[in-house]
Amino acid sequence: MAHLHLEGVVERCSTLGHIKQLQAHLLTSGIFHARPAFRARFLELCALSPSCASLPHALLALRSLRPHHRPSANDFNPLLRALASSPNPLSALSLFSRLLLSHSPPTSPRPDALSLSFALKACARSSSLAPALQLHSLLLRLGFSPDPLLATTLLDAYAKSGDLPRARRVFDEMPIRDVATWNALLSGLALGPDPRLALALFRRLRASLPSLPAREAPNDITVVAALSACALLGDLAEGAAVHRFARARGLDAGVRVRNALIDMYSKCGSLDRAVAVFRAIGDADRTVVSYNAVLLALATHGRGLDALRVFDEMPRKLQPDAVTYLAVLCGCTHAGLVDDGLRVFRAMRGVAPSMKHYGAVVDLLGRAGRLAEARDTIASMPFPPDAVLWQTLLGACKTYGDVALAELAAAKLAEMGSNVDGDYVLLSNVYAAKARWTDVGRIRDAMRSNDVRKVPGFSYTEVGGVVHGFVNGDTGHERWREIYRALEDIAARIGELGYEPETGDVLHDIGEEEKQNALYHHSEKLTIAFGLISTPPGETIRVIKNLRICRDCHLAAKLISKAYSRVIVVRDTARFHRFEGGECSCKDYW
Repeated sequence: MAHLHLEGVVERCSTLGHIKQLQAHLLTSGIFHARPAFRARFLELCALSPSCASLPHALLALRSLRPHHRPSANDFNPLLRALASSPNPLSALSLFSRLLLSHSPPTSPRPDALSLSFALKACARSSSLAPALQLHSLLLRLGFSPDPLLATTLLDAYAKSGDLPRARRVFDEMPIRDVATWNALLSGLALGPDPRLALALFRRLRASLPSLPAREAPNDITVVAALSACALLGDLAEGAAVHRFARARGLDAGVRVRNALIDMYSKCGSLDRAVAVFRAIGDADRTVVSYNAVLLALATHGRGLDALRVFDEMPRKLQPDAVTYLAVLCGCTHAGLVDDGLRVFRAMRGVAPSMKHYGAVVDLLGRAGRLAEARDTIASMPFPPDAVLWQTLLGACKTYGDVALAELAAAKLAEMGSNVDGDYVLLSNVYAAKARWTDVGRIRDAMRSNDVRKVPGFSYTEVGGVVHGFVNGDTGHERWREIYRALEDIAARIGELGYEPETGDVLHDIGEEEKQNALYHHSEKLTIAFGLISTPPGETIRVIKNLRICRDCHLAAKLISKAYSRVIVVRDTARFHRFEGGECSCKDYW
């Protein structure tokens, strides 16, 4: 009865003051040390109760235990769980080490499956591979490997630490799996260096459905992971297939899947479908994440006015967060809505502007040619600017040919130790536009002496489920001769429409003909040419590029869309460009 009475006291504790009063009673009565089960319950309340959580106090109480008090894994587990979920998950690994090493055997407490799972969760959240390897070894020594829940947590730790081969090996060796196992591997692959592996695994799962036990049936987390992989790849066909699969199994009704669908359709270049998914979510079911997803979609597709309208539609019960404001600012930036963007920035409520928000304002002003205001914005920030802000300003200086401000931005970047190719290329572009070839040569020499190499441009498209990639001047594709013949046809057709090459961005001090040849073989032109010869007339050509599209390729894509009556969608590092009928969705403002 006394035990039941104490449990009731624990349940009624609602503040840290109550916790301390109870602990004083437990210590003076000897119950804290004499009753291990109740002590563990007390530590759990102290560490995990949302009403009176006091993790530091729980840690102090745990440290007060001595070997003769016979601490067990049950004493450590609530604190391991709390620390693994905290902003500093590595602290859980420190406590786990204490569980192993603080007392000498045989009094040392032995970790159980829960202890290991919380330690592995800490590895996953902190992307820490070395401790995950050590925990895997310990898990095998202690004989816990057949436990499917623990194996799934180990797989997740490997996947989130970037060791996908080990994650896959754990998966393949598991005698029993459930949907959480599939999800852990899918999520790791979807965010890894090759999300195509995630899609291959999803297709394997989909094909195995008739023979899979119910515990392995896909759920909404499975669908979200697959959609994330499609979004990263820009694979619209596969993304639409995942959507059909989710709809057929009733997994597309939840807001989490619908938010992922908005993101996927947007990043695959289908803005209309992204907006349609958003509109299909009931007003009462939309979350801030739903609004953020559609705002980012509208922003990256250059629909700034629509983004502002959706932002104004947000119900008062939903407080805009940092991503919301950043998405609206980006929408204003890409649409040239400078005054609207400044109004949104100055009216931010409940969110302190971060470096990214200031960066968006600098970009907003810089793209509009208001370089002095952009520079003043950097000077007015409450914290020192990072390299990205100076790079943003340098890019604007390149667009508007402001040599003095470009040199200032480049000097600031040099002071900060920035040594990326883009810094040099942008400044070199500024000099090249003014025909200052001596300065261009000086920049080129600096790149050589600092061993800085320009990132090569590449583009790719998908045709018939196969990805075809091209670099500038590529002759490695099996159909390269057909592609170059198509380029000749393109040149003739767009020439009739008045095409004049934009050679201003070519850095080298070479003749005009050589500059035109260099532009002629850019990767996006090769990719578009391949799309024209590989897809039926009228089919949309979708291109993904690792750099921002250059002015000449932008002009050429507009004219190609008109000459061949094709829609061409190009996703570069900054935004989407939809070319149709000789026009671009960016209205030549990017």
